[in-house]
Amino acid sequence: MPEIATDVALVRELVRTQFPHWRGLPVREVAHGGTSNALYRLGDELAVRLPRREWSSGDAAHEAQVVPVVAPSLPVAVPEPLELGSPTESYPHQWSVVRWIDGVMAPVEAVGEDVPVRLAELVRALQSVDAGDRPWKTGRGRVSGIEDDAAVRSCIAELGGNPRLTAIWEESLTAPRWERPGRWLHADLHEGNLLFTGGSLTGVIDWGSAGVGDPAADLMTAWLYLDSRGRKLFQRELAEFDDADWARAQGWALHLAVLALPYYRETNRFLAGIASRTLDRLCPGWDD
Repeated sequence: MPEIATDVALVRELVRTQFPHWRGLPVREVAHGGTSNALYRLGDELAVRLPRREWSSGDAAHEAQVVPVVAPSLPVAVPEPLELGSPTESYPHQWSVVRWIDGVMAPVEAVGEDVPVRLAELVRALQSVDAGDRPWKTGRGRVSGIEDDAAVRSCIAELGGNPRLTAIWEESLTAPRWERPGRWLHADLHEGNLLFTGGSLTGVIDWGSAGVGDPAADLMTAWLYLDSRGRKLFQRELAEFDDADWARAQGWALHLAVLALPYYRETNRFLAGIASRTLDRLCPGWDD
């Protein structure tokens, strides 16, 4: 899918014409491993996010609705939306100005031993926010992944067809569904969206996939990010969830990984690495 080109000059022009009170602030691009949004620093305290693919074109408006609802209850910093920019002749989508959050991405082996507990606290705090009568998500977090069954099986075949991967997927599809009210989810808690300061979890970014649905969509961080020791701690902290919930969580983790790895293998080594490590945790030796 074509990527929309952005650069410093474009950001300066968008800010100058739509938010002139920030027109004098320096603009610099921020390199990162994501593919959905381009990111630019605006001065020291702000950031500009521009969706760069059609599938993320609604992220700015969605985050502007979601983040203010959940942020006050969270134990970490999130990018507070400040302004929602309009499309122009030179840029086709809504875009946003948010608060900049300090922190770095880090692999699990480089962070503190308490991170699994902090992640559990984050999930618990997010899921405690009143979801009201909001509709369930249509992406990860929906009732079932059955709509993607053919795509997942095709990707497993493309990755070598390990029957253990298929068994994990099938177990997630046959596990009892979540029959209680939907809960708030981030639905993308992997290395690229977690920020750390001195090894401590201090921020979570990219809320474009957030919504209400099956909590298994956030339990999947046990495989997206944590090692075996961390998974045990994370699961112990979230003991309210049963085997069916964790089976569905494995299914969503596998769903993300097998769809992402073939897609990003040649174009984005960072995201392909997240997908590959997720499969290693779900199914050691899957690629033998």
